[in-house]
Amino acid sequence: MDTAVSQPGPSGANGEPFAAAHACAAVLVAAPASGQGKTTVAAALARLHARQGRRVRVFKCGPDFLDPHWLALASGAPVHSLDLWMTGEADCRRRLHTAAGEADLLIVEGVMGLFDGSPSAADLAERFGLPVLAVIDAQAMAGTFGALAYGLQNFRPALPWAGVLANRVAGERHAGMLEAALREPAQWLGALPRGGDFSLPERHLGLVAAHELVDAMARLDAAADALAATPLGQRAIGALPQVRFEAPRAEPEARCPRLLEGRTIAVACDAAFAFIYPANLDVLAALGARAVFFSPLAGDALPACDAVWLPGGYPELHAKALSACAALREALAAHAGAGKPVWAECGGMMALFDQLQTADGAAYALWGLLPGRVTMHKRLAALGPQQLRLGGHVLRGHTFHYSNSETSLTPATFTARPDVEPAAGARAGEAFYLHGAVRASYFHAWFASSPEATAMLFGAAPIAFERNTPKDDAHAHA
Repeated sequence: MDTAVSQPGPSGANGEPFAAAHACAAVLVAAPASGQGKTTVAAALARLHARQGRRVRVFKCGPDFLDPHWLALASGAPVHSLDLWMTGEADCRRRLHTAAGEADLLIVEGVMGLFDGSPSAADLAERFGLPVLAVIDAQAMAGTFGALAYGLQNFRPALPWAGVLANRVAGERHAGMLEAALREPAQWLGALPRGGDFSLPERHLGLVAAHELVDAMARLDAAADALAATPLGQRAIGALPQVRFEAPRAEPEARCPRLLEGRTIAVACDAAFAFIYPANLDVLAALGARAVFFSPLAGDALPACDAVWLPGGYPELHAKALSACAALREALAAHAGAGKPVWAECGGMMALFDQLQTADGAAYALWGLLPGRVTMHKRLAALGPQQLRLGGHVLRGHTFHYSNSETSLTPATFTARPDVEPAAGARAGEAFYLHGAVRASYFHAWFASSPEATAMLFGAAPIAFERNTPKDDAHAHA
């Protein structure tokens, strides 16, 4: 692996040298749209090199809880998010620089289509010089494949480019037609077949998580085997694009305030509550908290704790089992009744309502800490980046759900889109409920964006708002 230059680099304002840059093989796996096979290719590339003994680090561009399960299994290392808005450029730069100093290969999986969103995967690629490996679902095209590849490569002249790989290809003849359609034959990185035993199953929020499938590793190995037969898979690590990652500027280290020192936070973690960013757990530890995990689906009792975190996930798929958790329901009610905080995030909030109705019309009594009901729909109810202001601090994050809630509760405030000033009480996004010791919202928070607001969610200080919030229209907030 190539590493940093040895000559002295520039120095900061205090005269100390910046950390050295690191270089390693790196690509950003992107596509013209969602559903083209980005995760399959990124995971296959990671698995192919990891099982050959190379050190592989993978990142996911944008908010995502599901793809990282597959990417972590494939690479054997934790997968963190990179997002120029939610996590911030400085965080992205630090993570990429650190990973490049430890890895032989660095892979970033894009989000949606290459140029979709603001910021987009293309923005990230340009900002950090990541060559784009474009994955195109070619099952229903021939010559148009060349036009699409050319457009992706040249839509932004400054975009670094690695090449194009065709996915879901019918056979050798089809692959030959696709390769011949390219204006630059050197851009051809091969084709993966249609079907096969390496497809990654999906459901309404995205891919089925890897830990839910007993044959997850077998699927990854099959994908890696298929990729090994392509020009991309046959390239030596040194023949892959090499990228130099500059170090973050040598500024004084910002220490996370120990606002949760000595506190224990019980975190629900199982197939119903699996949407947890590893970086969020890191922030809780930096705040001084100790996380203990429990599984409602396994019948675990609520651990002794100072606060509870109910993350997002799939309560709708496990509503019958969650409805039967009588002992946990009583323990949570006693916990909240004693004034101990509960932060319930998206699926975690859904489990706290009186009732959940699934998309097929079945209704289940749930845990009853919040009055009202949640109804699942077959269409997306909300999607996109959001921010939440608490006590003068702003938490960044996002929303993504197929349900809506109906409740008599008046929201304490609302989240806002990135292009809206996050003023308390401005109805621009998701409702944030404050019901006794329960804090709940469809909003998924990125804790590192404001450790102070995060600590407030878990009881380090009373939830505070900057001005009075509106008291009307308290029903049916999606």
